[in-house]
Amino acid sequence: MQDENVNAPETTQETENVILHQPDQPISVEEKKPFFHFDLNTLLGLILLAGLVVLYVLFFQSRQKPETILPLNMENSSGKPLSVVFVNIDSLNFNYEYVKVLRGELERTGRKLQTEVLSEQSALEKEAATFQNQISANAISEDKAKIIYEGLMQKQQALVQKKDQYTQMVAEQEMNMNLKLIDSVTTFLKRFNRNYGFDFIMGFKTGGEILVSNDSLDITRQVLDALNKEYAGRKK
Repeated sequence: MQDENVNAPETTQETENVILHQPDQPISVEEKKPFFHFDLNTLLGLILLAGLVVLYVLFFQSRQKPETILPLNMENSSGKPLSVVFVNIDSLNFNYEYVKVLRGELERTGRKLQTEVLSEQSALEKEAATFQNQISANAISEDKAKIIYEGLMQKQQALVQKKDQYTQMVAEQEMNMNLKLIDSVTTFLKRFNRNYGFDFIMGFKTGGEILVSNDSLDITRQVLDALNKEYAGRKK
């Protein structure tokens, strides 16, 4: 009896673990879909994505790229770097003693001619006023008035011609003054440059052809000091 009681539970346990197969019902197997499905649309999408990435990289690289600096040939025929300096013409005109002398002569000539013209003009205006009074008072005959009138017109025409002549004289003197100044400065700079050997000595002035200049290339002070020293020596 005891053996039967012992084996009974084991038989029951084996029965519970048996899975019965019923031939009439097919076994269902769940098919798994692939994780990535590759087709034509996928290929086109990858190509488009790669193109966007390239454009993105090129865009930001172009923004970070420094501005292109145009290469300039700054060498002379011997292959050495060019040496360029400039002189401020405005400063020369105000501080070169020779310019002051030439300008003083021009101004004296202009004042002298202007005084002469104004004196003749004042005298002519007085004659015209006297003539007008005589006409108003019927103090002269018509024939004499005609003669006086023609004389006044001739004097006025002569005065206009004298004004034009004197204006031309002053303009010519000013042009000669500028030529003397240019010759003086250019001749001096040729001697001055023997000690330095600059390739170019430019002239800078307000409103001139040179629009921007580097102040470190300005040799105006050295040139002015040497010019005035040389001019002072010539006057002795």
